[in-house]
Amino acid sequence: MIAQTANILLYLGARHGLAPKTQSGKLWVHQLQLTVTDFVLEVHDTHHPLGPTLYYEDQKAPAKKRTAEFWNERVPKYLGYFEDVLKASGGSYLAARKFTYIDLSLFQLVEGLRYAFPKRMKAFEDDIPALVDLHDRVATRPNIKAYLASARRIPFNESGIFRRYRELDG
Repeated sequence: MIAQTANILLYLGARHGLAPKTQSGKLWVHQLQLTVTDFVLEVHDTHHPLGPTLYYEDQKAPAKKRTAEFWNERVPKYLGYFEDVLKASGGSYLAARKFTYIDLSLFQLVEGLRYAFPKRMKAFEDDIPALVDLHDRVATRPNIKAYLASARRIPFNESGIFRRYRELDG
């Protein structure tokens, strides 16, 4: 049994052709996935900055402050980093010419931010054109497109990591 999303992806990615073949390539993509994991925690902290044991309603003021810091400091840092990695890869994907699970993770990250913070994300997307392009290309892959249109795709909601609270969307 394997726990933690990054480890599950490391294991499954190699078995399903969604990871580089070399050990160094696998570790590079895994490192990028761990960075996504760090960023996802910060997404969560926008609506639960005082911790997960309190309801959002009990931490609205700190959530508003944390969200402002998130968009001013953290989003440019993380998404800017992934934008730079993508541009430096020399290919269409973060691992150059090979489509991997990190591309899927970044697709989901952009999707989630668009859901949770539609106004802020729309304003920020001009700063990350390569990531937006990656997102759009992933969405048109035949199997991904079919999945997104299927009943199997769980819609974003207010119980997941990416939650939409209008007052946090500036």
